[in-house]
Amino acid sequence: MKMWMKPMGSLLLAGTLLVGGAALPASFGVNQAHAAEVVAMNSINVVGNGEIKVTPDVAYLYLGVESTAGTAAAAQKQTAAVMTKLNALLKNDWKIAAKDISTDQFYVTPNYTYNEKDGQKVKDYSSTHMLKVTYRDLDKIGQLLDAASDAGANRIQNVSFASENPEQYEEQAIAKAMTSAGKKAAAIAKAAGRTLGGAVSISLNGADTPIVYAQYDGNMAKASSEAAAPQTSIEPGEITVTAQLTVQYEMK
Repeated sequence: MKMWMKPMGSLLLAGTLLVGGAALPASFGVNQAHAAEVVAMNSINVVGNGEIKVTPDVAYLYLGVESTAGTAAAAQKQTAAVMTKLNALLKNDWKIAAKDISTDQFYVTPNYTYNEKDGQKVKDYSSTHMLKVTYRDLDKIGQLLDAASDAGANRIQNVSFASENPEQYEEQAIAKAMTSAGKKAAAIAKAAGRTLGGAVSISLNGADTPIVYAQYDGNMAKASSEAAAPQTSIEPGEITVTAQLTVQYEMK
């Protein structure tokens, strides 16, 4: 939690300074308690919320290949062959930079069968290789996913949308949250017949730029392609950036 504070100039704490190791008088604690009461009586605590809508500028695609074979080596070899084609498609045909393509998951696992006579036995092996692809031409995401499916990608998990530079939008949301807090505090002070002073302390409870997910069904895309239907359409929508502040104002 981030916090900014300034002293309240209207308050004066009475007390005796320590001199030569002398103890503070017993009244010092009483004065502190009284000062705290004065602060509480002459301040307003409010929560301000800010929200803005942002159009995403980047997408993260999670796609890959899963193969099954009688041995782990055979399954891995089948997966590698398709992944070679898929990587060539992404880099050569779609001009996606190598830095925007990374392995998200890779594993080879046995598949089992079970019966009461023989118990558990290995049936075959599955090899899975998933990529995370960063893509910025959001209007062509559906076409890219269809092309990847045609190239052999049979695991297309999801598509997420985000902003690559969320800080600028979070600052705008914080500014809106501060405005919201000020309006609330002013309304309270007016209702109480008082005058609103400046902000004494500000706490940032949170500023968030979420990631929006869109589901993609590779099987539906394949069926549509075979039926010569229109290409898959993925809509990015909007991202809601939020911020919340707790603000204490002086009340005169």
